[in-house]
Amino acid sequence: MDPEQPSHVGALLREWRQRRRLSQLDLANLADTSARHLSYLENGRARPSRKMLLRLSAALEVPLRERNTLLLAADYAPAYRESSLDDGYMASIRSALETMLAAHEPYPAVVIDRLWNVVQGNRAMDVLMSGIPPHLLKPQPNVFRLVLHPDGLAARLANLGEVRELFLERLSHQVNATGDAELRTLHEEVARYPVPEGEDEVSRHRPSPIQVPLRIRTPFGELAMFSTMATFGAPADVTLSELAIELFYPLDDFTAAALRSM
Repeated sequence: MDPEQPSHVGALLREWRQRRRLSQLDLANLADTSARHLSYLENGRARPSRKMLLRLSAALEVPLRERNTLLLAADYAPAYRESSLDDGYMASIRSALETMLAAHEPYPAVVIDRLWNVVQGNRAMDVLMSGIPPHLLKPQPNVFRLVLHPDGLAARLANLGEVRELFLERLSHQVNATGDAELRTLHEEVARYPVPEGEDEVSRHRPSPIQVPLRIRTPFGELAMFSTMATFGAPADVTLSELAIELFYPLDDFTAAALRSM
């Protein structure tokens, strides 16, 4: 190997270090190694051990999917299994998801994957999904398309401007943090969606403890909701590490009463 040319795994390590805005010395200190050794790994003069790759990945907070990519680039077997939610191996996870979704009713809750595709939702999600056209539901509903597409929830949002700004900022941050090409493609797509006339300026509403709630116009009146995100602790499976549960809550008494009545 040409010592002046980084190996594939070395180039990936450098890319992740630069994405985290760490110097070689910074990363070496975090991973309990030397900056010189790290330099040799990045430029291909040394081959990382499996243990060292996993240690560097943890220090860099590399997602499990990409940790497997690093291992494969160094000719090691992947360390993390990638299962289907339908596998018997994941039965306890399916049960936990079903319990959380059902327990959250009458408020909406949804399970999403790393690309913000909807994996599963509870019955209260009908409040948000009502009237969504079929072309936004196939092959799989995607949160960003559902919310920002002019045929989706965007037409019913009373504060589309600020929701759009927040969503695009959130997705851009995730793209920069992960380097995920599919997320980048999604960002480019939804950023091109036309904004209805009069909604190009970010609208500011009455004071709220939540910076940008969802304010949705419905036949029952305007519903105001906010959400929290939950993930599984210490996942050892790629699929599990990429799942998140978004739980919606009412922001005011009117919304709480409306959701309970539905």
